[in-house]
Amino acid sequence: MTFNPLVHTQSLCPICLRSVEAFIVQEGDEAFMLKTCLEHGAFETIVWRGKTPMHEWVRTKERAFINHPITPIEKGCPFDCGLCSAHRQHTCTALIEVTKRCNLQCRFCFADALDAPNEDPSLEQLRFQFESILKVSGACNIQLSGGEPSVRNDLDAIVRMGREIGFSFIQLNTNGIRLAQDEAYVKALKEAGLSSVFLQFDGVDDAIYRQLRGRALFELKCRAIENCKKYGIGVVLVPTIVPKINDAHIGEIIRFGIRHSPTVRGVHFQPVSYFGRIPNPPKDDDRITLPEVMDAICEQTDGMVTLGSLQPPGCENALCSFNGNYLIEEGVLKPVTKRAACCSKESEKAEVGAIKAKAFVARNWSYQKQVETEMLSDWDTILSAIHNNTFSLSGMAFQDVWNVNLERIRDCCIHVSTMDGKLIPFCIYNLTNTKGESLYRDAKGLA
Repeated sequence: MTFNPLVHTQSLCPICLRSVEAFIVQEGDEAFMLKTCLEHGAFETIVWRGKTPMHEWVRTKERAFINHPITPIEKGCPFDCGLCSAHRQHTCTALIEVTKRCNLQCRFCFADALDAPNEDPSLEQLRFQFESILKVSGACNIQLSGGEPSVRNDLDAIVRMGREIGFSFIQLNTNGIRLAQDEAYVKALKEAGLSSVFLQFDGVDDAIYRQLRGRALFELKCRAIENCKKYGIGVVLVPTIVPKINDAHIGEIIRFGIRHSPTVRGVHFQPVSYFGRIPNPPKDDDRITLPEVMDAICEQTDGMVTLGSLQPPGCENALCSFNGNYLIEEGVLKPVTKRAACCSKESEKAEVGAIKAKAFVARNWSYQKQVETEMLSDWDTILSAIHNNTFSLSGMAFQDVWNVNLERIRDCCIHVSTMDGKLIPFCIYNLTNTKGESLYRDAKGLA
């Protein structure tokens, strides 16, 4: 391999979690991270593979500054998270884990959640976390997560509390089982002020769910969507894409989403990352990178979606994600977004990107009740039609210990709220080493 680095950064040793120097090098249409730990040797991992060159996937940003940093800088990134003053982006979405319990035992699980008795955070504890987020980050978007949040019978009270404290967009991250089986529960969540459901959705074939989730779930997913439709809750489909399991089903998932619009507001793809509960340490062919997902979207929709309609994010680091916005016309996606010319030298303010991202999610991932057109003015009819026919495609490549790039961590806008009121970038919070040890999640003095 020709050593001509595209990127010089810092990463972590997959074994001891010490900070190490890392290089990202290009070889054809592939880019690899190379890093060496003085104690545990050299590591090489694919980080980018596909038709879109990494050097073209760039949005130049002026960093944001944390207004109310919680933790001092002592050891350096990523060991002072909280957020510290070296972090470069505000909170767009704050994630609160309301339980560690779960009603599934998935092969892949960020949280390594358990189907075992576990004491859930009290409402008083959760109020403290809501208030801490508001103090540090303002009225950002909230995602309630776990574990499986719907195992709690008081989830509507948590949603209501969050709304009363000042958060106007609250989303539920769920496998959808209870939402399918308990219509009254869905109704209570809507009445409490739930804005959106982030629905685990790995395909339209139960063979996929048996491999990834341990049981047939597709019918339950459909029933959950129907109950959300009945009570006016927007749904975002969230597939974890795993090579050789469901990477050939990306187009089917998109078409399913279009058929169930406007309840389904879009699809948010998550290429598999190897932290938390995973079957085995990954090889390069166990990964699907961000540009490969974009290529698959275009190929599997028979050109209905083009690469030019997918763009880098304005909020987080460009290497973290993609997004595209569309209107549905007669079952076909028509692009609203168009990627700017590559290698643009124009600089954007990261803080502005965060504000726009929060507003977009709150507006487009929520369900807007459809009103009879005779009750609306001509202009309102147009606006209602536009909103109810919008559809988004996006993807987020979470990092694990083999491919973590600390430059991306510093730009993270998805932060996990901890029990003591800190905010930890999502990937670092969930990241585990080869022994399953973490810096922050259930950490035992590692950070």
